[in-house]
Amino acid sequence: MVDNKSQVSFEYLIIMGFIMFIIIGTLGIALFYSGSIKDQVKMTQLTNCGNKIVSTAESVFYAGQPSKATITCYLPENIKIITILEEGLYFEIGTSSGITKTIFSSNVPLGEGTNPLGSGGGLKKIELTAEESRVVISGI
Repeated sequence: MVDNKSQVSFEYLIIMGFIMFIIIGTLGIALFYSGSIKDQVKMTQLTNCGNKIVSTAESVFYAGQPSKATITCYLPENIKIITILEEGLYFEIGTSSGITKTIFSSNVPLGEGTNPLGSGGGLKKIELTAEESRVVISGI
């Protein structure tokens, strides 16, 4: 009779161990994919904002010198560096796999500068002003 009770307890421990293994494995996989999806969302937001800035800069430049445009776009969190080069925009953003560098090239010359849009992410108002030989980008 003592053997039956110990056998039931041992089987119960084996079943509970197996269930815990499945739960911990599932949580590990979910956390891995959660970080990957967050990074994809960040990069999509950054791509949308970068393309919007470049396309607006090109249209303002081709419209002529007194032209000015104000756009609103969302920059994701963990942006380390925003640099405006003459040939485009350069972003460094922190992701779960490290720092990712992205460049958006422009067909028109842009005014150069580092972090002209301020630090941090969030909703940003950006003013683009056409000058004689370039487009100046600044945060409002």
